[in-house]
This record gives sequence, structure tokens and C-alpha cells, in this order.
Amino acid sequence: MPERPEPRQERVDLAALREEYRAGSLDEGDVAADPLDQLERWIAEAVEAGLADPTAMTLATAGADGEPSARTVLCKGLEGGGVDFYTNLESRKARELGENPRAAAVFCWTPLQRQIIVRGSVAPIGQAEADAYFASRPRGSQLAAWASPQSRPVAGRGELDAALAAATERFADAAVPRPAWWGGFRLSPREVEVWQGRTARLHDRLRYRRDGGRWRVERLAP
Repeated sequence: MPERPEPRQERVDLAALREEYRAGSLDEGDVAADPLDQLERWIAEAVEAGLADPTAMTLATAGADGEPSARTVLCKGLEGGGVDFYTNLESRKARELGENPRAAAVFCWTPLQRQIIVRGSVAPIGQAEADAYFASRPRGSQLAAWASPQSRPVAGRGELDAALAAATERFADAAVPRPAWWGGFRLSPREVEVWQGRTARLHDRLRYRRDGGRWRVERLAP
């Protein structure tokens, strides 16, 4: 008998999808004086709410040609006056940051109907800090850093598996050192927007901007 064709999946009416935002509100008096303190506060509240990957952020970069790219990475520190993240220094994001050391990052906590957008300049993190963070990573992640030529084409999954097996054998009886091609970056904010969803799409948007040596907060229309 001829095979029956697979039933066609119904298309989702994207225009009809709509979530009403009623989780909270945001006034100028609600936010911290420093935007990184506000970011840390909302990350802590996302952790308390049990959200998965509360430090995930979409990082947008562009090279010298102005062609944008974006990907999700994890924030790994706020203590140095900026937003820290780590990567292969030969990856696309690292190459673009070398050509154009500016970026934007978006933290989005959908269940809380919140997001924070950070825009600013980017600089490499020091070797000692990168060493300390790499040493804190799970061993599997350390070995994967040695195995993966990030952002470059590979022949297949087998090539990655073989590279991981070789790294595992190489460091079988030793601590895994940080590869020379792996390190961190710090996004130092020039502008930060704090966003809370509201009903009828009349959202609360508060923007921090530098005013001399202090931060000034202003409300933006949604």
C-alpha cells in the first residue's frame, strides 16, 4: 500500500498571539541609583522566581562592515563596573568586538514581563580574572573550550567528539589550563533601559544615561 502522507501541521496565526502584561509597574522611585545595581536586583528576583538561566542575555555586535549579529550568552559578573561574559577569542563575536568594541545586551525575563537593555563599550577582561573564572568552570566545559574551534565550519559532530576525546586524554591526570584563545569581555554601560510590561502595551520604560559623574533616569514613551 502506498504510504499515507504526513498530515500538514496547521500554521500558527502569529498576529493573533497576544499576552496581556499585568505582572507589575515601574516608577522612577522604584529603581536603584546605579543601573548595574538594578540589574543585579532583577537577576536575584529572577533566581528567586525559579526562572531558568536568569543570567542569559542576547548580545548584539557588529564588525567594521556594520553587519549586525546576535547570540545568547551568559553574564558571569557585574563586580567590575560592567557586564562580564566569556568566549572563544577567535569566535565571530570576539572578532567583531576587535573591529568595533561596542555592543548591546538584552536580558529578558518573560515570566516576570521584564527586560533590561545595556548599551556601551567593550574591553577585554584581564588575564588573571579570566584564569580565575576558567578554573571555576566544570571540567567538561573546560575540555570543550579546548575542543571547539568556535564559529568555524566542522566536518560533522564526529570531528568535535574526536577533539573532545583528544583533550580529555591530553589532560587526563592534570588540571585543565585556560587556552590562550579563550577569555572574557566587559561591557561598560553608557546607557541602560529598564522595561516593565504594562496593560494595553503602555509599558514602563526608564532609561539611565550618564550625566557627568552620575546617572540620570528619564522615562521613555512605550
